[in-house]
Amino acid sequence: MTTRVWDYLTEYENERGDILAAVDRVFRSGTLVMGESVRSFEREYADYHGVAHCVSCDNGTNALVLALRALGVGPGDEVITVSNTAAPTVIAIDQVGATPVFVDIDPDTYLMDTSQVAAKVTEQTKCLLPVHLYGQCVDLEPLRRIADQHGLTILEDCAQAHGARRDGVPAGTIGDAAAFSFYPTKVLGAYGDGGATITNDDQVAANLRRLRYYGMEKQYYVVQTPGHNSRLDEVHAEILRTKLMRFDGYLAARRKVAQRYSEGLGDTELVLPKIAPGNDHVYYLYVVRHPKRDEILERLKAYDVELNVSYRWPVHTMTGFAHLGYEPGSLPVTERMADHIFSLPMYASLSEGLQDKVIGAIREVLQSL
Repeated sequence: MTTRVWDYLTEYENERGDILAAVDRVFRSGTLVMGESVRSFEREYADYHGVAHCVSCDNGTNALVLALRALGVGPGDEVITVSNTAAPTVIAIDQVGATPVFVDIDPDTYLMDTSQVAAKVTEQTKCLLPVHLYGQCVDLEPLRRIADQHGLTILEDCAQAHGARRDGVPAGTIGDAAAFSFYPTKVLGAYGDGGATITNDDQVAANLRRLRYYGMEKQYYVVQTPGHNSRLDEVHAEILRTKLMRFDGYLAARRKVAQRYSEGLGDTELVLPKIAPGNDHVYYLYVVRHPKRDEILERLKAYDVELNVSYRWPVHTMTGFAHLGYEPGSLPVTERMADHIFSLPMYASLSEGLQDKVIGAIREVLQSL
């Protein structure tokens, strides 16, 4: 049997009764869209983070799009972010008509190198968009200082950082807003797509609620255009409510898997994940690196072990973003890491037997190089 990078089937068997009960509650409620399940999940998710507002939507990409628009980012503006991220981070910037401006990453954590941000600020800069990647947080203190100095907003991309903390502070609570994805693979994942933005700003929250619902404040009356049809449905909201009650258990399980990997592979030549000072890592991904990455991945096929690369192609190297004008070598750390990094299977229900299979296969492949 192939050991997959991610699998939900064991989790579903363990939680099947609760999941089906959640679906049944919605179907019996008489409301399938924008009902009590959505309202309750939004309250509970906001409370989990200790913020005033959570506004849900249909996916994580639109959470970013709506948040950028709610913060006033649009055509002619620049948004400083990273190229070592999932493409939707940058697609969202493009969709609101703004221009992404990239800084390089830290070679140990693969997170935004915040020391490069100040030099990229121009008169067109409107927003800083740090990506809390792989399950740990960017240090937002220097970004907050830069934002306050220049009158910028901060939008945190928390798609991979549900439950992560830095110095005890939850990811998503330092910036002006933070976007989350509930895609099934996420640390808190739905059984389909979903997203949300959290904020302490009443006006930003009001903007988000209008923008996700055609620009309407009341039925059939548009007050802000163009709006979107970008709503989280009741079924996924109720499933997320059920899973939120188990969320701390998911985090503990992921950290246990990561510890087992670190113990099993710590004496090899793999470079294992490094946790930045003050961070509580939630291990959305367990990312390692090796200069012979592609050879390792090819040899592991014989062991029925599936690994992943996040991300093999930095956004600035993609043909779809050639218009941004970044030449090869313009982000040297990002480009070098993209040739070396790969991810081991990681999900809360990953069994110890499968973990041992992964560890054993990798050790054998490394010894054969």
